[in-house]
Amino acid sequence: MIVRVEQLVKRYQELVALDHFSLQVEEGEILGLLGPNGSGKTTAINCMLSLLKYDKGSVELFGEPMRPDAYEIKKQIGVVFQNIAVFEELSVEENVRYFCSLYVKDKAERERCVEWALDFVGLREFRGFRPRKLSGGMLRRLNIACGIAHHPKLIFMDEPTVAVDPQSRNNILEGIVKLNEQGATVIYTSQYMEEVEQLCTRIVILDDGRVVACGTKEELKEMIALREKITIEDVVLSEEQRAMFEELPALLDLQYHSRQLRLSFGVGSGHLESLLGLLRRAQISYGKIYSEQPTLNDVFLEITGRELRDDV
Repeated sequence: MIVRVEQLVKRYQELVALDHFSLQVEEGEILGLLGPNGSGKTTAINCMLSLLKYDKGSVELFGEPMRPDAYEIKKQIGVVFQNIAVFEELSVEENVRYFCSLYVKDKAERERCVEWALDFVGLREFRGFRPRKLSGGMLRRLNIACGIAHHPKLIFMDEPTVAVDPQSRNNILEGIVKLNEQGATVIYTSQYMEEVEQLCTRIVILDDGRVVACGTKEELKEMIALREKITIEDVVLSEEQRAMFEELPALLDLQYHSRQLRLSFGVGSGHLESLLGLLRRAQISYGKIYSEQPTLNDVFLEITGRELRDDV
């Protein structure tokens, strides 16, 4: 077990930021911490790293209690925070070398690590640039290079793709997969369900400092009643016709507004075929129809009663 967190409680006066938070991470996993802003993801990481004191509970990394002075453990850890943490007065290369020097004392080995990190994030050609000359996506990649140059066994990544362009985001996600393939265990926090679904071998969903669900993406989706969502666009329905749709088998929810009909179905099969048959029999014309499988946002919505992100 690489990480073991038991019953962690963190309070800020009246606010409970972590409410008996527990977590186990096995070697070789990419574990996703998924939750909206304010759910406790960053607080959990800071407590695991002993950057933040907690009120109750325990944290073990690599089988040893984690403390602020646990330097041998810290040598095996890489951290990439959401906020860019580089020195503006240093070049790209100098930044990576500085952070690497905190863990790698042998000069020759350190230089090999720096070259590897620059290649890994694709910044070799920009090694002499100051951070202010880099794009937002390149800055994120520099931030990652500084956190992984010493080849850590355990990497914490706290929303590393916030406010970056799609190409940089894809590069970052591909890099995380490569790090994992090379042996690193990764704890990855995000409010972007697409990233977590794409990357993570196991997912923990947080809300108000509590773990509300845990499992693979398939296991999480099996926890809820929803099995299929079907949307019909550019359709005009009378009250009588709408009542016909409400009689469909396994229907969980029906929403109709602005000429769009959205239906949610539970366990069963053939929902789309049944729907198409009803449209034909009732001679209802429509523009477009499509089916979707449940997402992690649907899991979060059914468990908590609200959307994972405000802009979803």
